[in-house]
This record gives sequence, structure tokens and C-alpha cells, in this order.
Amino acid sequence: MSILAIGAMSGTSLDGIDLALCRFTASDSSWKYDILAAKTVEYSSIWKRKLQDAPNLSAQDFLMLHNEYGCFLGRLIHEFLVEKEQPSLVASHGHTIFHQPNKKFTFQLGHGASIAATTGISTISDFRSLDVALGGQGAPLVPMGDKLLFSEFEYCLNIGGFANISQQLNGDQLAFDICPANIILNQLAQSKNQEYDADGAIGAAGQVNSELLSILNKLPYYQQKYPKSLGREWVESQIMPLLLNSGLSIEDQAATIYEHITDQISLNLGAKGKLLLTGGGAHNTFFVEKLKTKTSCEISLPDQNLINFKEALIFAFLGVLAFKGQINVQATITGSSTDHIGGMVTQMVAKT
Repeated sequence: MSILAIGAMSGTSLDGIDLALCRFTASDSSWKYDILAAKTVEYSSIWKRKLQDAPNLSAQDFLMLHNEYGCFLGRLIHEFLVEKEQPSLVASHGHTIFHQPNKKFTFQLGHGASIAATTGISTISDFRSLDVALGGQGAPLVPMGDKLLFSEFEYCLNIGGFANISQQLNGDQLAFDICPANIILNQLAQSKNQEYDADGAIGAAGQVNSELLSILNKLPYYQQKYPKSLGREWVESQIMPLLLNSGLSIEDQAATIYEHITDQISLNLGAKGKLLLTGGGAHNTFFVEKLKTKTSCEISLPDQNLINFKEALIFAFLGVLAFKGQINVQATITGSSTDHIGGMVTQMVAKT
């Protein structure tokens, strides 16, 4: 059995929208994948501002933006698929605006019905809401893909807006958000008129501040047991005030954040094992070299397509599982009351 799907992913760091056209093949109760085409569409300054301002909109304006962003995604997908084989489905993560599972809500912008109406392709969206309604964190969801597509690795570490990990431990799959990453580093870089900290140059130019590092490493989140997840709101309330009030240069803030990120990652790795490293942070040589000094795990950097588009690939896969009525969210990972099928399916009817 083979099925073609496109995954659309927008991360909290506002790097852009990742699109990945993927073929999934099931045989002997195992899955294989191929990324046939992939592209990152950078956000315009207008869209960056809209997404940054979204939490402050009135209810009516927020719903209008939800539909507008869905149509925007639909047009990007339609343009991406020109002269390509048409997929059976679109799986859209959307762009996370709110994530407060302790208050029973999460919201990913990008109306699935608008995507389906614009592309003419059945669409799966809103992957997290059911899990939160079932008492879970609504995150992380990628570990199901890690388990079924990348079982040869003991650890799958993704460095995007947040650093998140999934790992195999005594036959069980465990996963959680470790700490913030590019969501902070990008903000620091932008204060230096750079989109991001290329190769960690800003951090490499600074000095680690031991006092700030100690405060960061002692934040209560890090003592919490999993399942647990992080959102923009936590960063804005717990991390940014510490940086703004530190009196440190941007370079020293960045150096301290790099130290903090690699400290927290290393604390969550075992003594050995194969580690698959993906996400934007995998391109940051300063970060990668610093991480290597703090772990004896064998770090594997895959090809560029997988580094850049693994999350889009996996959301395409989660969409395939949902489309076929198969469980794509594990309660042991998210903390929900039961395994379930996450994602709202908007089914288009084939024209006759």
C-alpha cells in the first residue's frame, strides 16, 4: 500500500512554512518514506507581523485571520504542487498561537476547511486539540513518526523553536519538550538586525554568565516529570524577563542561552546511543560542537532534506494515519487519558 501526502509545518520561531511532498509505503506492519519534493517558504514581514500580533486580536479579527492564513497556506500548497503528482491529502500543523494545556486549550492558526477549499484536496488539521481535551499536553506528536519511521535511533532530537526529544527506553517511547531554543536565539539575533544566529556567531562572540545560567537551569519546568510541553507564553513569562533584566550584552545573553540549551539536552541523554539531530539548530555549527562536548552519544546529521523537513514529513505521516483511521497519538507520550486519532479531517469528494 502506497499513499502520497503533503505535510505543511510552521514553527514557533517564524522561520517560514515547510512543505514536503512525501510517499509512504506500508508493508509487513512497517512503514517506509520518500521525500519527493520539499520547500521552505519564508514569511514576508507582513505575515510575520500578523502572526506575532495574533494573540492580541479581537475574537472576530482572530477568526478572520484563521481563515485568511488557511487560504494563504492553501495557495502556497497549490503553487508548490504545480507539475507534481497530486497527493491524496494535505496534513497541516498550522502555526501555534496559544498553547496552554493546563487550561485545556491550544490553538494552531490555519483553518483546515480553508486549506481544503483552496487546494481541492482533503485536509487534516488541528492535530492537538483532541489530545488536550483528553487531558494531554497536545505535544509532542512527532514521536509516533519517530517510532515508526526512525526506530534505528535511540534518540531523535529536533532543534526548532524548542528543543524536543523522543527516545526509546525499555521498549517504551518517551518524548517531551526539553527547553526553548531558536525561539529565543532568533529574537536575540533580530536585535542585532539578523534573522538568525548563523553558525552561532553571536553566541560564540559572547561569554557565559554563570549567575544567569544557574537561574535558567533551576527553572521549575526542568524539575517537572514528563509528559510536559512548552509554549510561547512560557518563554515570554519565564525567560525573556531574565534576559531583559540581566544587563548583559546580546552576545553574552546568547552565549549563556547556548550553554543552557546544551546543558538541558545533555541531562536528558543517556550515556550512549545513536542520536538523530534535525531542525534548524542542526545547521548551527557552534551549537552542534558544543553539544558534542557534553554527550557521548553518537550524533547523526542526516541529509539536508531530512534535517530541514523532518517535522513536515512526520505531520504528513500523522495525516496518513488519521486518514486511514489509525492511532497517531500515544497517551504515554502526551499524558492524555487514551491513545487516539488526532486531527480534524475535511474530506473533499472526488469529482466524477
